[in-house]
Amino acid sequence: MNYELFLSEKAKSIKPSGIRKFFDIVSEMKDAISLGVGEPDFVTPWHIRDEAIYSLEKGRTYYTSNAGLPELRRELSLYMERKISVSYDPMKEILITVGGSEAIDLCIRALVNPGDEVLVPEPSFVCYKPCAVLAGGVPVPIVTKNEDRFKLTPSALKAAITPKTKLLVLPYPNNPTGGIMTREELEEIAKILRESNVFVLSDEIYGELTYGREHVSIASLPGMRERTIVVNGFSKSYAMTGWRLGWAAAPKEIMEQMLKIHQYAIMCSPTASQYAAIEAVKNGDEDIARMREEYNFRRKVIVDGFRKIGLSCFEPEGAFYVFPSVESLGLSSDEFAEKLLRKEQIAVVPGTAFGDSGEGFIRCSYAYSIANINEALERIDRFVNGKEE
Repeated sequence: MNYELFLSEKAKSIKPSGIRKFFDIVSEMKDAISLGVGEPDFVTPWHIRDEAIYSLEKGRTYYTSNAGLPELRRELSLYMERKISVSYDPMKEILITVGGSEAIDLCIRALVNPGDEVLVPEPSFVCYKPCAVLAGGVPVPIVTKNEDRFKLTPSALKAAITPKTKLLVLPYPNNPTGGIMTREELEEIAKILRESNVFVLSDEIYGELTYGREHVSIASLPGMRERTIVVNGFSKSYAMTGWRLGWAAAPKEIMEQMLKIHQYAIMCSPTASQYAAIEAVKNGDEDIARMREEYNFRRKVIVDGFRKIGLSCFEPEGAFYVFPSVESLGLSSDEFAEKLLRKEQIAVVPGTAFGDSGEGFIRCSYAYSIANINEALERIDRFVNGKEE
């Protein structure tokens, strides 16, 4: 049977994730070190795991409400009030999702009609453009530049907005670059958006992981709450990747549509994960601070390491990635990543996995042990500079 005749054209048009390609290869290589996957090397803190275990012991294995446990939504409402200074009705404006990725998908599907344009600053996380395509939208990349510290500039935003623009993805702190947006910079972006009919998907999954300054949500700025959908999750800040839990906060009119899609596609998020999340939100601030301090130490080590190797690398202020340039070596991002993997058994992600503007860069995560980071830097130095052991 010729399956090509029956498969969805939209599904066939999207590419597999460029992140997973190198992860799958390195998993089969002995003595390989991966700096490729954005997953904390910390185990979920015990008091959070214990709460999930207790929920199972008590037989809490049933469905929750579609939107999630009311107690969890109430705790998240309080969390957002104290963290980003925005108030949301826990019963009407907060939805618990299967990871932040589902929240992104729901937001796009609830807002985007066929032909609507979705602005995506790049380089950025891999799912925004495919989700827009699957919703019938038209993703429009906005190139961010190294010299601007990979921030979205007002001039670039203005140039990208057309009468068809429906949604701006605002992915800060940024994966893969580690770039952030300050309050002053967000105010310039908000000024443009308030004069338009464009909504914002603010992906704040790395909001707890900033270094030297506090994260600011665009939803907290005047006139922006009503046009912003905030997406967040537990994977990065609480080291809960395998628990698959995220959330979205939005005006109730938008949330009603997101909830309907969630009802039919998912039913509800994992029950044990939700009980664990209640404990995380209530009592996890010290865990976040401890992990953030360790990430900050690793950040300084890896940035300094790449600069000593001779690769240009701006200092990231958020998330747990560095985005060094490999242009000086005369290799494309893919060539560098493939040769480094084969010769030195070090996996990094080519910048092109995050959009065409990522060419000339590689993404390296520092959510790994300092021993692995130091060993990886030694091997990369040997690869780049031809040093012998």
